Amino acid sequence: MTPAINSARSAGNRAWGERLDSSWGITDRTVAPTGGRIPVTVYAADPISLAGVRSQLGRHPEIELCEEPRSGPGAVGLLVGEALDEASLTRLRRIARSEGARAVLVVGALREAELLDIIECGIGVIVWRHEATAHRLVQAVRAAARGDGDLPADLLGRLINQVGALHRTTAGRPGASSSGLTPREVDVLRLVAEGLDTGEIASKLSFSERTVKNVVHGLTTRLHLRNRAHAVAYALREGYL
Repeated sequence: MTPAINSARSAGNRAWGERLDSSWGITDRTVAPTGGRIPVTVYAADPISLAGVRSQLGRHPEIELCEEPRSGPGAVGLLVGEALDEASLTRLRRIARSEGARAVLVVGALREAELLDIIECGIGVIVWRHEATAHRLVQAVRAAARGDGDLPADLLGRLINQVGALHRTTAGRPGASSSGLTPREVDVLRLVAEGLDTGEIASKLSFSERTVKNVVHGLTTRLHLRNRAHAVAYALREGYL
């Protein structure tokens, strides 16, 4: 296994409003987070899943359940499903792109072809349904609200293998595009991929934490990336890591 794959594997666990169709249940819109609480909108195809997730999250005072979608990066949309169908993929895109919120996917199974679609949507937090305890759900919501990635280890390995295969396929093509990352951006992303947080990256590179945040914000904005996990996947695909 290459150093890039090992680095990205570490990164996955530290660094990963329109209404929905009437077939999906929706929990609440708040005007703004209060007292540092995280506004969370829950979507599920069946009322039992909807009620169960609401009950699990509602026990934690840092979570503010919402009836309708809440816009902005401080808000989280949590989607529960057994499989990723077209309706749920559309909902994920809507959360990340139209509403500008963070998304958490709780799913029973994923096909290989769906992994990159999810990451390209900017979704960096995924939880297997059979692991969706109250503690795990809150952990996932916190990670999403921070803009971090949080993927199951087995899923992260599959994703890295896919990205590596794509890179090997495209690397030798004439005229292959370049991501245009600067050396500083590559240095920062490499440390993100190793699982370091903002403070640790700043210390390693002798930067201020503000500089690290500005570098990440600059590259994600310029390249239309959704979060750090998406940026790492992009850098892997382009051959920088």
